[in-house]
Amino acid sequence: MPNARRALLLVNRRARSGPDRGREAADRLRARGLELVEEWPDRPAAFPRLINRHREAVDLVVVGGGDGTLGAAAEGLLAADLPLGILPLGTANNVARTLGIPAELDAACEIVAAGRERRIDLGRVNGRHFLTTASLGLSVEITRRLSHDAKRRLGPLAYVVTAARTLGEVRPFRAEITWPGGAVRSRTVQIVVGNGRYYGTALPVAEDAEIVDRRLDLYSMEIRRWWEALLLLPALRRGSHGERPEVRTLRAPWFEIRTYPPQRIGIDGELGPTTPARFDVLPSALRVICPP
Repeated sequence: MPNARRALLLVNRRARSGPDRGREAADRLRARGLELVEEWPDRPAAFPRLINRHREAVDLVVVGGGDGTLGAAAEGLLAADLPLGILPLGTANNVARTLGIPAELDAACEIVAAGRERRIDLGRVNGRHFLTTASLGLSVEITRRLSHDAKRRLGPLAYVVTAARTLGEVRPFRAEITWPGGAVRSRTVQIVVGNGRYYGTALPVAEDAEIVDRRLDLYSMEIRRWWEALLLLPALRRGSHGERPEVRTLRAPWFEIRTYPPQRIGIDGELGPTTPARFDVLPSALRVICPP
């Protein structure tokens, strides 16, 4: 593999198919000529420390896990200026989907071994980086209720089951959203700020969102009754929800959001800080190994 023969392999032991497929991936990567340094932490929060430990000894970092696992590695990758190879071993795998990396393990390993790099944007909220989305409201409550066991047993269906149980209990909150040249007040049940194209169960943040467009896409779901969210589902699946009057969409390089009451922020499917918050895009910040 040109310019990258020695790789740090980080596998999230708690990823849906991490242990079994991670070992299989290690064998496949070695068979393609990579020399591996392996780390198998229980907590993705350890990734930046492990990347820093091995940064002088490796040419790239290969991460096996889902979107939250990849997001946890971002800080260490930025500091080390090392490229990221992706093994989609999580539940949703929206980063891999956005970049065209297949879920089939052998094909993903082939892409890592080929070593073709591109630079992608990163999102940042209150100092925390995200690859896919940062959100408030309904999706955060779904994340809070979604158990690790349910994700392991049901896969992406776990999101649907948990959403159905949560929807009737979610309550609107007030938000003030500011961006370059504008400001608005909103009464909403969910705000999603996207860096990439997909989040959740492969839902598009916007129909034309890209992870290299140097901007963030925001939508606010301003419904009054829980069942109105059901009517929005077809548009949410298509990414055309911005055409609906109960959905506000914005696009900008940064947003500042204040909410009443304060809201917890979900970052790449993991629970993060609370509002108020500033969301930024970091253009072309991360080196990633992708398909041609």
